Amino acid sequence: MKFLLIMHNNPKIWDALTEEERNEVMRGHGAFMETVKKSGEMLSTVALTDPSQSAVVRVRGGVPAVTDGPYLEAKEYLGGYYLVECDTRERALELAALIPDAGVEGLGIEVRPVVYAGTADD
Repeated sequence: MKFLLIMHNNPKIWDALTEEERNEVMRGHGAFMETVKKSGEMLSTVALTDPSQSAVVRVRGGVPAVTDGPYLEAKEYLGGYYLVECDTRERALELAALIPDAGVEGLGIEVRPVVYAGTADD
């Protein structure tokens, strides 16, 4: 089964960490990726920039309108994800617990089963 391990970022929580704590989280991602690559469970990963760098495109009456900034005003934003393939939901939960963000007070990892995943070649 495929699972999306979704990392939500809260800029206030991230900014409250010391530089060493932030570096520890980032190093932890390297270790996590090595673990899931070795186990053969890693399919892909994406890390996203700060939501202030995003744009929202809406089409109204056939005319595109582009606005800067995040889609929603929120405390938490999608920060990135790991797409993994493992035998059980329990294993996906185990993997999520290894992601360093899960150990940061106020953050967590959302584990969601994937219904469909395609590629450009499909």
